[in-house]
Amino acid sequence: MMKFLLSGSATILTLLISCGSPSQSEPSRPNILLILADDMGYGDVAGAGNPYLRTPNLDRLARSGVQFTNFYVSSVCATTRASLLTGRYHQRTHVRSVTNGYETLNPEEKTIAEYLQPAGYRTAIFGKWHLGEYYPSLPNAQGFDEFLGFRTGHTADYYDPVLEHNGRPEAQRGHITEVLTDKALQFMQKDAADPFFCYLAYNAPHTPLQVDTNWWQPYAEQGLEERTARVYGLIEQLDQNVGRILDQLTREGLLEETIIIFMSDNGPISGWQIPQEKMRFNAGLRDQKFSVFEGGIRTQSFWSWAGHWTENQSIPTVAAHIDVLPTLLDITGITSDTPEKRIDGQSLQGLLAGGAPPDERIVFQNFALSTLGNTEPYPGGIARKGPWKMVNGEHLYQLDDDPGESTDLAEQRPEIFNELKTAYQNWWDGILEENNLQVSPIPLGYPQADSVFIQPHHARASGGLIFLGKRGLEGERIGSHPSGVDGDWLSNWQTPEDRASWPAAFVESGSYEFGILARYQHSDGPSIELEVQVGTASLTKVLPEQPQAESWSYYSLGQMELPAIKDTLSLSLVTSQPNPGLEIKELVVIKK
Repeated sequence: MMKFLLSGSATILTLLISCGSPSQSEPSRPNILLILADDMGYGDVAGAGNPYLRTPNLDRLARSGVQFTNFYVSSVCATTRASLLTGRYHQRTHVRSVTNGYETLNPEEKTIAEYLQPAGYRTAIFGKWHLGEYYPSLPNAQGFDEFLGFRTGHTADYYDPVLEHNGRPEAQRGHITEVLTDKALQFMQKDAADPFFCYLAYNAPHTPLQVDTNWWQPYAEQGLEERTARVYGLIEQLDQNVGRILDQLTREGLLEETIIIFMSDNGPISGWQIPQEKMRFNAGLRDQKFSVFEGGIRTQSFWSWAGHWTENQSIPTVAAHIDVLPTLLDITGITSDTPEKRIDGQSLQGLLAGGAPPDERIVFQNFALSTLGNTEPYPGGIARKGPWKMVNGEHLYQLDDDPGESTDLAEQRPEIFNELKTAYQNWWDGILEENNLQVSPIPLGYPQADSVFIQPHHARASGGLIFLGKRGLEGERIGSHPSGVDGDWLSNWQTPEDRASWPAAFVESGSYEFGILARYQHSDGPSIELEVQVGTASLTKVLPEQPQAESWSYYSLGQMELPAIKDTLSLSLVTSQPNPGLEIKELVVIKK
């Protein structure tokens, strides 16, 4: 029997993974609040000169401490989250993109929470995880005591959402930004004996842009089109909730005991592949999300620790998401005991405390949707050192004078261009020595996850299968995606060539039940027969002539005895159908 119908494990155990011992001298143990916005661009705050937005609380947070003006993240959501939590370039962690299995964190990676938890910290994440949908690549197995949120890259319901709470579905009331803030505020109570690490991973202002009219209508009245108006409404709502947090920490006297870090996961998205002049305000930066130009990878980054760091500092030194973990370890006196998992970032503690900038280093990036799983170094490759930035092995920009990357200086400054290009190639060669850049198999059969709900977007679909899902500003329109994203379902099952295949790893031998979460119509034609295949083993099942319901329902397909094995798991139609209307939302695998 399935213990509950929630994508992922039926039971989650927190893994207590050892970390290095604190230094002999009594280290500082401040509270840590890490706030991450989703798809919020560099220009999406009033302090960046945005002529429309009102963000008084984010501007207040920026003035209360240090603002890094050259702070880099990755081009898309999951890759930034992997680097942020591990201090490592995301390719080393097996995270390459946002969907199709490229977003799954190698469970052997060590997160900030896994360092802090054994050192006496209460650890929690509220909001978007987006580093894996299957155990053990899950928050509660990666050092977090508390998880309230969703595993995927986005969620369809911002109002009264059903969120996962430590492995169980839990209905909430209200808008998701308010809900996540409420839960974080409850967690960060002054009367707790131990310090906290609170990772507040808002999904705003990511699509589907569901927000009350009173938030976005004032921006539409300024002449902005609806998409931008909704984005700005979500950001203003987020800003108000940041203000709620700052006010509570102030009332409870916790500001001097709490490090607050705010950033976004990538640049803005104003529509798919639109011209620069159609993008929303981004402070003159070039391009947007999915790009390695500045508009895609530079974010606002505010760091505040009252009484410890000077207020209203602006630091131009190049910094990045990979620096957050080593900085926090430096402050708390925790050392890494995993030399095989080299931390790529550097501590910013000296800079934050008013010290001199460290020696210049080179920060690298690699991302392009067209080369996922590919070993080619370009497109999507950059190297940034000081004011200089090499892009794609072809271009060189001086960003102090040209933040919009409009003047290519590769021919005028060949010595700098060649230095950065060579350094980038050496870095990329090192990445390839450690990783094959391929999707990891879906783990099945863990005792902690006896029911696994395999998602369509992790499959390779063949034949005439189509990925369908909710699209549009508010997620109400149904549309297709060429390779699938989270939340999609598989449609158009008509011939035996229609097949969905997943890389799978059955970690224990035994009996496995297979089933589907599906819906279909009654048909006067031949019955709908499906086949499940793992390697050479297979089973077939005819679906009932009468569906259980018009909505999604569970249908058992049968059981197989399987060894511990890595192989392809596939689901296919056996007989041709004129149009059975079959749609499959999940393939369910249950260890008996």
